[in-house]
Amino acid sequence: MSVFIKAETVVSAALGLLEREVVLPNLVWRWGQPNDFRGAKDDTVTVRLPSYFKAQKRTLRGGAARVKSELNERAVDVKLTTDVYGDIPITDEELTLDIENFGTQVLNPTLAGIARGLEDELVDTITNASYTHVLTLDTSDPYDTIVDARTRLNNARVPFSMRSLAVGSEVEAAILKSDHFNRVDQSGSDSALREAVIGRIAGFDVVSVPALAPDEAFAFHQTAFTQATLAPLVPAGAPWGATQSFNGFAIRTVRVFDPDEVADRFILDAWTGCAAVTDVGFLDPDTGVFEPAEDPDESGAEELLVRAVKIEMGS
Repeated sequence: MSVFIKAETVVSAALGLLEREVVLPNLVWRWGQPNDFRGAKDDTVTVRLPSYFKAQKRTLRGGAARVKSELNERAVDVKLTTDVYGDIPITDEELTLDIENFGTQVLNPTLAGIARGLEDELVDTITNASYTHVLTLDTSDPYDTIVDARTRLNNARVPFSMRSLAVGSEVEAAILKSDHFNRVDQSGSDSALREAVIGRIAGFDVVSVPALAPDEAFAFHQTAFTQATLAPLVPAGAPWGATQSFNGFAIRTVRVFDPDEVADRFILDAWTGCAAVTDVGFLDPDTGVFEPAEDPDESGAEELLVRAVKIEMGS
């Protein structure tokens, strides 16, 4: 009896595999809803940052006039720039004689490649961002440097929750050898993120990211970077295909017959774009304290990346 796999079933499995395979995208602000980009100019959508409001004070019974304030939201543009895809020809011979399990032999390896491609796009954004604070790792005691990174985030009023420290392999080795390192309990789900989280230091989840340069690390809040994915529509002429989005990921799968090659083609696409999130305000060079501006157009205010800190190993 022939067994026909529904396209929707395959793409649902693909999204699940994608979420389990990636590490870094699970630590940032992400979404994958088609309506976010449909009709957007230059394939760009705007992420709204909440207004920064500073409360006013006056003396009771003092008769001072009330000062009126304005709320000014800020915008971060995210543009779809890259099609991360797989285009796999499947010959008659392979389909008839070689492929016993489509999921294991075709879907899983192609999805792993798509996952790495999406993560590489985010890595490029993170490593090439312009950082306000760049620290040199104290390899004799990495804890001191990580505490300094925490201080930089605290001085910028970055929330304490959802902080991560993504590390390359050499930085990871230095941290693992530190007496201050507390290894996490490895019980729980079998996701790539769980396997990559090696412990907590100074309020950061320490996460090993092989895609990073070995001698680099980045301490950041979830909102420091954003990644969007969008799946293109299934072509009207494709007999088999589906598009879905889930939990910030989106993917399209299509299977078509190529008459020139007399072979099936299994095709996957995920469009993606990434951005670093900056804040507008004033950085005190003496104290290191960053004060967000109530009015982004205020004179002297600078646009800075303060939700993340870069850490480099010394030469």
